[in-house]
Amino acid sequence: MTSIFDAEGKNVPCTVIEAGPCVVTQIRTVENDGYEAVQLAFDEKKEKNTTASLKGHFAKANTTPKRKLVEFGDFPEKSLGDVVTVDIFAEGEYIDVVGTSKGKGFQGVVKRHGFGGVGGQTHGQHNRMRAPGSLGASSWPSRVFKGMRMAGRTGGDRVKVQNLQVLKVYPEQNLLVVSGSVPGAKGSYVIVDK
Repeated sequence: MTSIFDAEGKNVPCTVIEAGPCVVTQIRTVENDGYEAVQLAFDEKKEKNTTASLKGHFAKANTTPKRKLVEFGDFPEKSLGDVVTVDIFAEGEYIDVVGTSKGKGFQGVVKRHGFGGVGGQTHGQHNRMRAPGSLGASSWPSRVFKGMRMAGRTGGDRVKVQNLQVLKVYPEQNLLVVSGSVPGAKGSYVIVDK
């Protein structure tokens, strides 16, 4: 993340995303696949680390092996092997960004679900401030209901952030500057959708 100044002089927090070049590696059709979509590939990958079947898949599109493959349902008309760059975005439009959030490991209920702890610190309370409290099930149903908010692994989930505004487009470097933050650590992959 970084920040830029807008026309009114406000300091706007923003994220810089490298959005391309992406190669069209497959065109899905209703006749062959039962649905319509365009498959895009991004980021170079060594040929020795690519399976033979994927090598053939990329050879059909006349491109080198790529690291990420993503399908987009409603995409402008493209043909196999076309290169999609950041030019498809315009300044001022709104986009959605999908990514995998940062993993936080095994966490308690206060950090994971925002619990407030139990009561005050006095009247004999000991080590209960960040405890979950009662789970609510006794002789019936003699089990813990599914979905009960308890301690466990948090983060590392697929997260979609909607309606981020495109502040700047740099076509020569394939960079996109969007307002606000996107899910994931630095250098992680995200899907940008119009």
